[in-house]
Amino acid sequence: MNRRNAWTVLNAKQTKEAEKFAEDYKDFLNNAKTEREAVETIVNAAEQAGFTDIRTLIGGRRKLKKGDRVYSVWMNKSIVLFQIGSEPMENGLNILGAHIDSPRTDIKQNPLYEDSGIAYLDTHYYGGIKKYQYVALPLALHGVFVKKDGSICQLNIGEDEDDPVFFISDLLIHLAQEQMDKKAAKVIEGEALDLIVGNKPLLIDSGKASAVEKKAARSRLTAGQQYALDAEKAEGEAGKKVSGAVKRGVLAILKDSYGVEEDDFISAELEVVPAGKARDAGFDRSMILAYGQDDRVCAYPSFRAIVQAKNLKRTGCCILVDKEEIGSVGATGMRSQFFENMVAEVMNLTGTYSELALRRCLANSCMLSSDVNAAYDPQFASAFEKKNASFLGGGLAISKFTGSRGKAGSNDANAEYLAHLRSIFDAENITYHTAELGKVDIGGGGTIAYILALYGMNVIDSGVGVLNMHAPWEATSKADVYESLRAYTAFLEKASLQNM
Repeated sequence: MNRRNAWTVLNAKQTKEAEKFAEDYKDFLNNAKTEREAVETIVNAAEQAGFTDIRTLIGGRRKLKKGDRVYSVWMNKSIVLFQIGSEPMENGLNILGAHIDSPRTDIKQNPLYEDSGIAYLDTHYYGGIKKYQYVALPLALHGVFVKKDGSICQLNIGEDEDDPVFFISDLLIHLAQEQMDKKAAKVIEGEALDLIVGNKPLLIDSGKASAVEKKAARSRLTAGQQYALDAEKAEGEAGKKVSGAVKRGVLAILKDSYGVEEDDFISAELEVVPAGKARDAGFDRSMILAYGQDDRVCAYPSFRAIVQAKNLKRTGCCILVDKEEIGSVGATGMRSQFFENMVAEVMNLTGTYSELALRRCLANSCMLSSDVNAAYDPQFASAFEKKNASFLGGGLAISKFTGSRGKAGSNDANAEYLAHLRSIFDAENITYHTAELGKVDIGGGGTIAYILALYGMNVIDSGVGVLNMHAPWEATSKADVYESLRAYTAFLEKASLQNM
């Protein structure tokens, strides 16, 4: 079977479009390093493109009609967007589904401590990572503190040039003989991934100062410094071990700069991610090197496809969800009923809802589970079966099945559906190829495909090949990102296979 390189197929106009789309995509990556940031970025762009928050329509008299665009956000970490088609929704939807969470480390609920004059934030890693890859590199802190009164303080520290960055230390090579003898999974333990956030003590009183000078110094305390000292005093009165001066210095900064106190960590969601912007890679600038491309490299083209798709017969849907990296669990994961509930709401707003109509709609739908694949890496060729691998520059990668070993946990798509997609992509001269994730007995991976398949709809995995997947910096081909946009748009406009 012949494979094409997407760059050789694109004409001059398409090549220019691919470069422009890559710049838009890099901007998205820079602004959306967490699920919350991704949702906020997409909502802003969606509203500019004419999408309306469905909450403003529920309970009103307005009915949705062909061409209308609506969206719904769930818990600020998942979003679904619809473009209404001309056919009844009972005939099925054309669905693009991707996830917007990525592997990282999260801050624990009681994280701040001091040891040997260094202040740390305790972490718990999220998703599948090689822990040793996260040490000794600049890291940024993104997320929110939610106070007891419901007010929210957003954090984004480490991305601007003038921002401080954070880091996780590693043992110097001169003392690392024992460490170097360990297996890669044990070189850095999970509890050793604590983030270094400070080293400067909070000093208020000088031991040599007079009583008058000390009183004057205390009168000039900032609110944060006073808070830190009050916390120290309360600890002493409670008979607890008094926190170190470096920790108090960090607490003072948090109070002065962000208005948060130590107890506010209890209701915080803070994520530690690699600091720095998405960059062009290679002398030819053909690739993108960035954090979080699994799976934002499919999420962003999916969103752009629902925006630019035109004259839809079947209602188009783009769902971008959280928690895929840990099994799609929780209220914001694909296993929740958020998606099904929103389909019901949209059907109700078109005047066609019934429980039976909803079931028929879901069963008749077609879905591209838009998720990444492992691009073939010649440096690690033994992990791949080359004939059936994804290739950088190979265009859209389609996986009839994923799973591991004996297809465990896989959605194995019907041949009829795959043939239907081939006819659509070939008609648009879209570059695509089929791929598995590694050799049969090496490992494997999963996506959200099997969850949507529970409704009986046609689902298949399709996405972009990635080098360094799950590493702090992942690499993709600009041509593949562009071809995914073309494929997703054509799918929304032309897919029509039904099961009933």
